[in-house]
Amino acid sequence: MNIQRAVFITRFVAVLLAIAFLLTIVLCGLKLGGLSFNGIFEEDTIRLGLDLAGGSVITYQADTTDTGSALASGMNSIVQVMRNRLDGAGLTEALCYLVGDNMVTIEIPSVDDPAEAVETYMQTAKLTFTDEEGNVMLDGSDVATAYAAYEDTDSDGTYEYVVALTLTDTGATKFANATKQCATDGTSLLIKLDDETISSPGVDSKYKETGITGGKAVISGSFDLEGAEELANLINAGALKYELINVEQRTVGATLGQNSLQTSLIAGGIGLALVLIFMIVFYRIPGLMADIALVAYSAIFMLVLILTGANLTLPGIAGIVLSIGMAVDANVVIFERMKEELAMGKSAKAALKGGYKGALWAVLDSNITTLIAAAVLYLLGSGSIKGFATTLFFGVIISFVTAVFLSRLLINLGISMGISNPVFYGYKKEGGKQDA
Repeated sequence: MNIQRAVFITRFVAVLLAIAFLLTIVLCGLKLGGLSFNGIFEEDTIRLGLDLAGGSVITYQADTTDTGSALASGMNSIVQVMRNRLDGAGLTEALCYLVGDNMVTIEIPSVDDPAEAVETYMQTAKLTFTDEEGNVMLDGSDVATAYAAYEDTDSDGTYEYVVALTLTDTGATKFANATKQCATDGTSLLIKLDDETISSPGVDSKYKETGITGGKAVISGSFDLEGAEELANLINAGALKYELINVEQRTVGATLGQNSLQTSLIAGGIGLALVLIFMIVFYRIPGLMADIALVAYSAIFMLVLILTGANLTLPGIAGIVLSIGMAVDANVVIFERMKEELAMGKSAKAALKGGYKGALWAVLDSNITTLIAAAVLYLLGSGSIKGFATTLFFGVIISFVTAVFLSRLLINLGISMGISNPVFYGYKKEGGKQDA
């Protein structure tokens, strides 16, 4: 064995050890300084969705006399606010949907106590703007949105973090009257959430005549970004179109059950094993290297699930399986191209280079179109659709990296170690006889 071959063997072993280490920490967990997490199969490491682990179901009814299009518009805005709250809490697998004309139901997975879910995630906070005497000047329904911004509020070139408010048409009139009164009296406009004052901005005396008009305003006060975002979130939390009454809250069991989940995992494991065997039988050394890359893909994806704390449902599992299929499909396209290069009499190293060069754009195009579809599903979908889109999006990115770059690295190392006979790369001569 010459020194150069020994170097390549050492590199190959180092890659295998790195993959083995990654797989080990994913399965067994890691405790290293500030970074600590449990193994993927330990309890509560991966949050399961409502269909796999059960959860809480909460139903609210809107307290309103609106009907027709006004009611429909108001309820749709409530669903959007609820959806934003769930997504902001990392509960992308939760469902939020209308029931009838004036009710909305929220399904939150992995939360067994519905009372806790209401307290933690779905409090129907009441937002009011009052004078110092406690008289309500406007409420949450008058606020379209609130957000943190970095603006030059005095037009003197000094920027600061503020909370920007956008008001509805009705709210703009009320806000102008309220700020006019506060500016005239020299008092503050109190912003309250459930009767608790969360901010008490003053109003400049220059607004004595007209108040703050135009339907937009900013709240300043030496905010940092975190403080501005916190106040904006509190305002948005109370900016519901209607007051909501909690009419039902209950706990539901998993629709599939633990046995069904285990059966699904076993079936997925069998399918994965068959794919691994298929790749080795048909593509020999490239197939083996692709299998190693697929193991690396699985380890990286499990690590992403652990670190992001994603909720996993059946649609999410489907996204993972689909991305595995795309990884194998990419390798099949590349390896078939390699066979064509070998049939032209090229060496294994030249065939590897030509195969990847000839197939890379086709593989890249298919992955990009899938990423676009996943992005659209995530942006326009909700609940389990977002879960499917999330796992598919990350899965495609990871599978592309492992299937294209890691597989190529491993095959290249194999060739450099002296495994260069075309027989080992699935090539057959015409007539079915393989090279010796």
